[in-house]
Amino acid sequence: MSSARAPSQLPRIDTRKTHTIMQYIKLNGVPLLAGILLASLIQGCGSSDGGGGGQSTGGSPGTSSGGNNGTVSTGGSAAGGNAASTKFSFFVASQLRMFTMAQTFAGSSKGFGGDLRYGETGTGAGLRGADKICTQIAELSMPGNGKTWRAFLSATTDGTAQVNAINRIGSGPWYDRVGRLIANNTSELLNTRPSTANVAIINDLPNEDGVPNHDALQTGNTTNQDNHDILTGTNATGTLNSSSSNCSDWTSSTGTASQKPRCGHSWFATMGGGGPGMGGGSMSNWMSALDEAGCAPGYNLAESVNGQPSTPGSDGTLTVGSGGGYGGIYCFALSP
Repeated sequence: MSSARAPSQLPRIDTRKTHTIMQYIKLNGVPLLAGILLASLIQGCGSSDGGGGGQSTGGSPGTSSGGNNGTVSTGGSAAGGNAASTKFSFFVASQLRMFTMAQTFAGSSKGFGGDLRYGETGTGAGLRGADKICTQIAELSMPGNGKTWRAFLSATTDGTAQVNAINRIGSGPWYDRVGRLIANNTSELLNTRPSTANVAIINDLPNEDGVPNHDALQTGNTTNQDNHDILTGTNATGTLNSSSSNCSDWTSSTGTASQKPRCGHSWFATMGGGGPGMGGGSMSNWMSALDEAGCAPGYNLAESVNGQPSTPGSDGTLTVGSGGGYGGIYCFALSP
């Protein structure tokens, strides 16, 4: 295991360049870590002329100094605007960012698994660490956003009481990276899909760059990107699912059958009708669809027979991604 680096020292990712290269990387053709390392090679490549009098800087993803109107593109924040006032308050943490952070911090090529402490210690460390992960990813996407970010996770305790995900994230409203509505309030979140979410993203919630997560690499080929299982530990009411559904309060990366983290579906397969989920709930539910096989780091992105989503553990592993995921989390800001 490589030596850890502080979260503040993590590299920023130029999402525009990353997406250009990653579209040529097929997960079944090139090892995932190789893709991540290739993407990292194009980071921080210095400045280049941005056209129209602007300048694009490799160290700050998508940052443009060409205008003063404060508009925001998918790649980053505009230099002329106030990032803290920009509507950006929700995202699905992408596999690329989660795995790059896990590699840098802990030397893991398979993500964090169920251990999200990220350098935090003591009771509640898993939740605090997950919040730091959300904050770091948000800062990489929109530098200087200045918002307080919370991971949508439930736990048995934070040291004083049970923690329910729906109570961690503020009162709304929440918007994705490009300003599309996710929900106005928690009541709208407490549905199979957020009831008032923008039609373009309601059935495929976007990552930190505003890209629907099913095709996060923007290849146009989602056949083998069964990546929709997102860790929550939460049931359909937004509260703790069970004491065994949260990887020991998000501190364990051990694959055992006694800990099966609860996941929601950032997008759902239309085949199978979005019917009953595994362990209760609905396969269409964004916060509570199924239980993964275990808490070990790992991913299984291949669809099973006839295009049906993978069954947790069908790949023979007890990982957070064994049923079609990679150990991703939902992130919400306490202000719009």
